[in-house]
Amino acid sequence: MEVKSAGLRLIKKGKKSLLKVIFSRFWIMSILIVLQFVVLFAGVFWFGEYRQHYDIAKNIFVALMVLYVLNHPMNSNAKITWLVLVMLFPVFGALLFWFTQLEIGHRVQKARLDYLIGSTKTSIQQDKEVLQKIAAESPDTEALVHYLARSGCYPIYDKTDVTYFPSGEAKFEELLKQLEQAKEFIFLEYFIVEEGIMWGQVLEILAKKAAEGIEVRMMYDGTCESSLLPFDYPKRLEALGIKCKMFAPVTPFLSTHYNYRDHRKIVVIDGQVAFTGGINLADEYINEKLRFGHWKDTAIILRGEAVKSFTLMFLQMWNVEEKTPEFYKFLNVPVAEAKEAKGYVIPYGDCPLDDDKVGERVYMDILNRANKYVHIMTPYLIIDGEMETALRFAAKRGVDVKIILPGIPDKKTAFALAKTHYKHLLESGVKIYEYTPGFVHAKVFTSDDCKAVVGTINLDYRSLYHHYECAAYMYQTECIADIERDFEETLEKCTRITKESIKKEKLGTKLAGWILKVVAPLM
Repeated sequence: MEVKSAGLRLIKKGKKSLLKVIFSRFWIMSILIVLQFVVLFAGVFWFGEYRQHYDIAKNIFVALMVLYVLNHPMNSNAKITWLVLVMLFPVFGALLFWFTQLEIGHRVQKARLDYLIGSTKTSIQQDKEVLQKIAAESPDTEALVHYLARSGCYPIYDKTDVTYFPSGEAKFEELLKQLEQAKEFIFLEYFIVEEGIMWGQVLEILAKKAAEGIEVRMMYDGTCESSLLPFDYPKRLEALGIKCKMFAPVTPFLSTHYNYRDHRKIVVIDGQVAFTGGINLADEYINEKLRFGHWKDTAIILRGEAVKSFTLMFLQMWNVEEKTPEFYKFLNVPVAEAKEAKGYVIPYGDCPLDDDKVGERVYMDILNRANKYVHIMTPYLIIDGEMETALRFAAKRGVDVKIILPGIPDKKTAFALAKTHYKHLLESGVKIYEYTPGFVHAKVFTSDDCKAVVGTINLDYRSLYHHYECAAYMYQTECIADIERDFEETLEKCTRITKESIKKEKLGTKLAGWILKVVAPLM
């Protein structure tokens, strides 16, 4: 253990274990593909005179699978993917389908989360006066409040101040200040944690606060152990007095719950302030490490009653494996009201294990109710038919729909998939821009100078369907002007995509996008 200028460092880079590689999703799919070809080989060479019976049995099996998939209550794009896989590769497609449907390994997790969310659904009471005020000012927003209340404890708040950070550097500076001021407890929940300047300085403060007797809890997604942190990293933090957990660590057994990652970014300090947004705890997020050009990201800090919702969201995930869940000690902390703050805030989460795609529905609600504009920043554009229709319909109604995407992608496959949507969106009047200096990781919606969402939810299948996510919906908060100003300033650094520029796209990129689109819902 050593202290350096970058902060506290606990590890040297470790190697990914062989078992974790073997039991990854890549190897599972590879085994199923090999099995498919074995069956095809058997049908051609081994069965001989029974080949006709083999073909009849295969066709009946495929027909039954097609009927089942068509009647399954999944997204229509996912149905198309499964139908293609089952018809082209009956063994591979069917086995992979049932593997994902059997809830191997996450049935207990789902039951536990259902219990925790259900038992805490009334733990934060909706202020009826606030609800009456928003009903009078904005019936659209009141309708959204009722919708969100069906999926969890997500009240609407007033008297909450929201500050917007247009970069990882700005958020990091404020985060360090707030951590230094902590007196009672610190909760952190992140998708990515990697040692370096950013995490080193944060960890140094956390260790100091834990030594002072302040309760510090840290939770990060289990995928970090594959390449960023060793499996025993929680124990190393506990040696510093920090309570730490990995969410769904990658252990060597077959499980479908590995697809459901904790993509949220939450910091709660003393129940008084909360952070969320796209920024993880790694150096590229503050441009101390350049990976894909300049990294453009965003975040917000909340001060006031709405912080309680982020406290609750953190505790729900923390208590998944706790025998005695503890909520009210932290939820009953008196919160200083931001009495001068204007507007309303609704913090909300999205759980992939229920049947309601909250993140997508909130975005679509903004698109469907917009009158003047909807401006979007997102790192990925891998969307289903419903979302594409909502974007196109808004543009056709005369709404100014603009989307800023990366100019330098972090994943070539995601970039190729995004480009498959360009043509139809442009034809409908949606304006698409690519950030010339580098990579956009922000997840931002603004609309009509009165609505905005900042959080962790990308416009892709993983965020909208497979990840645990969170965000804050804002109506008439003062920071909306800052968000829109940042969008316009970012737009000046972008290249607009046109029909002519699409034609110049490399054939290999186009082919990759077309092929990958078949399996995009599974990615």
